[in-house]
Amino acid sequence: MNVDAKLVERLYRKLRYIRRVEEEITRIYPSDKIKSPVHLSIGQEAIAVGVCEALRADDVVAGSYRGHAAYLAKGGDLPAMMAELYGKVTGCARGKGGSMHLVDMSHHVLGMSAVVGTTIPVAVGYALAIKREGTGRVVVSFFGDGATEEGVFYESLNFAALHSLPILFVCENNRYAIHTPQTKRWASADLCGRVSGFGVPARQIPDMDVFAIHSAAQAAVDGLRSGTAGPQLIECICYRWYEHVGVTQDYTAGYRTREELSPWQEGDQVARLGALLEAPVRTRIDGEVDREIEAAVNFAEQSPTPTPDELYADVFAS
Repeated sequence: MNVDAKLVERLYRKLRYIRRVEEEITRIYPSDKIKSPVHLSIGQEAIAVGVCEALRADDVVAGSYRGHAAYLAKGGDLPAMMAELYGKVTGCARGKGGSMHLVDMSHHVLGMSAVVGTTIPVAVGYALAIKREGTGRVVVSFFGDGATEEGVFYESLNFAALHSLPILFVCENNRYAIHTPQTKRWASADLCGRVSGFGVPARQIPDMDVFAIHSAAQAAVDGLRSGTAGPQLIECICYRWYEHVGVTQDYTAGYRTREELSPWQEGDQVARLGALLEAPVRTRIDGEVDREIEAAVNFAEQSPTPTPDELYADVFAS
């Protein structure tokens, strides 16, 4: 494969970083030090990584409750994220939000939400604001397939198309919206066709190829930034390796089988890109990533818990 070596290195670092962060979360979670439910992106990292590689530092990202990957791929502060999971006052939401409510506006990561689909209209509103700024910034809204069943998704598509807003919608379609297969929820699997009905160009990436995702995102973002294109959507077919919420695998729960997992593990993008690097480069990156994660966990462990007066902070806008 003829790909830019520096791009491979950047993508691998982010993929490995997110994978190892979430593996560390699975290690810590049974201890009850992490004080919130967690929704893991293990197996889905290539979506956030491929898309965010196409963004500028001042572009804006909105995620869902399964938001670790989007937060980290956009450059969100890892020590603040880990402290938030621990419920510590040094967390990105001062220990009040947990895993499902990550935010880091210093890196233009909008606050995430535990309620399905609710960050989509917020992202659209932000896209309207930055269009009026005229600075060429763009917004990316990440959400799962379940969110496309919410009415606000279609209202947001219509509004974004009507006003030609600089927003890229990214559907992380793992086809299970908790425990119900897509075939039992959708009369037609053609999400891109439904979206196109609003005048929003849409394309599907079927296999988690991080280069294909990056290329599609780059083309979409370039169009949005130049003002030559309105909103667009990329549907990324993916597979959730772990349970919907939590840190175990649930292949005995009766709604899916372990055989479904095998082809996705064989196409794992972390391993794929690692194999494209020279061994010393890969070893160096792996060591740097592990040290950064260790420091973030130590920060969370040593940070103080919120005091009672924190209940009164940030309740009203000043």
